[in-house]
Amino acid sequence: MSKPEPPTRDQYPHFRTISTRWKDNDIYGHVNNVEYYSFFDTVINAWLIEEGGLDIQSGDTIGLCAESGCRFLASSEFPEDIEAGLRVGNLGNSSVRYEIGLFDSNGQALAEGFFVHVFVDREGRSPTPIPHSIRASLERLEVSPG
Repeated sequence: MSKPEPPTRDQYPHFRTISTRWKDNDIYGHVNNVEYYSFFDTVINAWLIEEGGLDIQSGDTIGLCAESGCRFLASSEFPEDIEAGLRVGNLGNSSVRYEIGLFDSNGQALAEGFFVHVFVDREGRSPTPIPHSIRASLERLEVSPG
């Protein structure tokens, strides 16, 4: 079985620069793997708030993580800026699968991952359709299969 090719920057319609912090390094001198998930969370939620109008304080609808995964490709270390690429792989009625690529400043792929949000009503936590403004922003990140 052959290894999948690493992602490339041109596969992602949106990017956000995330600066590493001193505390991100672990005892081995590189950014700890758990921080990569934090980078995923940052690029996704910044998009939802800035482009989709998600009201994290008092909106009726919130997104909960149902599943996530990461394939590590290369290490990074402080101080380094990470370029987080974001796209939507699947957009359902109440859920979305984001696909994220993390790159260094030279364009080398550091990791690729996915994150599934299920949108629910804040009070009852029952799945609810993705609000129109959020859906419209997510549609701009959809990519063709393949």
